[in-house]
Amino acid sequence: MINIKSDHEIELLRIAGNIVYQTHQYLKPFIKEGITTLELDRLAEDFIRSKGATPSCKGYNGFPATLCTSINDEVVHGIPSKRKLKNGDIITLDICACYKGYHGDSAWTYKVGEVSKEVSDLMDETKEALFAGLAMVKPGNRIGDISNAVETVAKKYHLGVVRELCGHGVGHELHEDPDIPNYGKPNTGPLIKEGMVFAVEPMLNLGSRDICMLDDGWTIVTYDEKPSAHFEHTVLVTHDGYEILTTGE
Repeated sequence: MINIKSDHEIELLRIAGNIVYQTHQYLKPFIKEGITTLELDRLAEDFIRSKGATPSCKGYNGFPATLCTSINDEVVHGIPSKRKLKNGDIITLDICACYKGYHGDSAWTYKVGEVSKEVSDLMDETKEALFAGLAMVKPGNRIGDISNAVETVAKKYHLGVVRELCGHGVGHELHEDPDIPNYGKPNTGPLIKEGMVFAVEPMLNLGSRDICMLDDGWTIVTYDEKPSAHFEHTVLVTHDGYEILTTGE
């Protein structure tokens, strides 16, 4: 069931989303060669708790950390460790925070030093796909319109579209209905209505769409070991469009 959020719930979701945004901004200066993903995780947890929130991911279905830290060919759910970032890496920080029972969720892919042009292009093109999807968020459209817009951008740039993972509703639970695939047909799927809150999150690969899971039971990687980028915002459906909740505006 897709929940329509009350004004009170929306205000809590705005605060949770803003805390996620602030956490991204706080961590950006630390994303440098030599830092470990575990150090980033500790910084993130301390910051989120300092804002009166808790890390949504820590303990979620047994996940052991605050951040999902996915490097290069890791698509999602990378577990923070003593691994040090290197010049030329890209890293996705997927950050989720819970404020008074409501969640914010946003992932962003960052460069570590200088990256290759094809990797930089992958990041730009995945971000373009995110905002193409968001442009379809308005009452009267359908979830398939979002999915198709993301897929259209991916096809334009010949990127692999991860199909096994998708966007989702956000609210009192971190993952709610509806599922929002990054591929699909326009004018299909659930009707978009004012008051819905969900996360749109393209995960696009420089190579094929095929993925597999590592032995840790969490980290998803590209099968061909080529880089993957991931950009995500949580949005509220307004009367004539959308409001990004995971922002500082």
